[in-house]
Amino acid sequence: MSNHTRVTHFILVGFSETPQLRLVVIPFFLLVYTFGLLGNISIIAAVMRDSRLHSPMYFFLKNLSFLDMCYTSATIPKAVVMSFTGSGLISYPDCVAQLYMFFTLACTECFLLTARAYDRYLAILRPLLYGTIMSHKCRVELVVTAWVSGAIYSAFHTFNTFSLPYCGPNVVEHFFCDIPAVMRLSCTDYHLNEDIGFAVGTCTIMTAFALTVLSYVGIVSTVVRIPSVDGRWKAFSTCSSHLTTVVLFYGTGSFVYLRPASRYSPTQGRLASIFYSVLTPSLNPVVYCLRNKDMKFALQKLYYRRKY
Repeated sequence: MSNHTRVTHFILVGFSETPQLRLVVIPFFLLVYTFGLLGNISIIAAVMRDSRLHSPMYFFLKNLSFLDMCYTSATIPKAVVMSFTGSGLISYPDCVAQLYMFFTLACTECFLLTARAYDRYLAILRPLLYGTIMSHKCRVELVVTAWVSGAIYSAFHTFNTFSLPYCGPNVVEHFFCDIPAVMRLSCTDYHLNEDIGFAVGTCTIMTAFALTVLSYVGIVSTVVRIPSVDGRWKAFSTCSSHLTTVVLFYGTGSFVYLRPASRYSPTQGRLASIFYSVLTPSLNPVVYCLRNKDMKFALQKLYYRRKY
């Protein structure tokens, strides 16, 4: 390190390296971000205003909507401004802060999705005890645990990434500071840090995913034994939106993080990140409301007060 100057800033490439493509990309991401922001705010407002939605399922939905708002806000506004101005300059501390915030929110979402799967599991397998077990205290404890766990997990990965020396290339081939894109810029061998991060990440995230899968195994095994078709459809409809979110979130996220940074492809990495960090949280309001009559009615009451 004595022969090198430590990096004081990074340069984010942005959504695209082609200037002409930015003219299309910037309005698109602004539209998606605004749509997601308004959708998630609407869900939070509807759940808070409608007394019929003061149940455990909608408590978790409200928290997921708030999380999705923060999740997209951690990366998109800065990326849009950088693409618009043509300057992708970001200071070293800002890059550290962005990576930490993004991973805190991403990991918290992962744990909250597991908590919501457990909520659906109790609602279908233990309907008589559901209200007792999933009390307000229990719900709050699950949400707080998810946030604290996400913050601790993110702190580990942030330290593991930025404990490496950065003294050479500083062009991050991404639209935000992400682990694979940043780690490969280190001027020393980063494979030990990569292996440690991969091991911890796999154990933690895959444990959360396994618990989610086990919850759905229990749900499916119970639902298929319901004699009436209407009963089975009603039970599945309460889980379909959550299951769709889980598949999109884990499917695209694992594509980026469950492979070595040395095999990181800038183009593929950006495309996958757009799905799990932009499109999925922005489209979640549509997914949550698509087959939910109570939520649709609550949103109609919110926006058409005179009629109701």
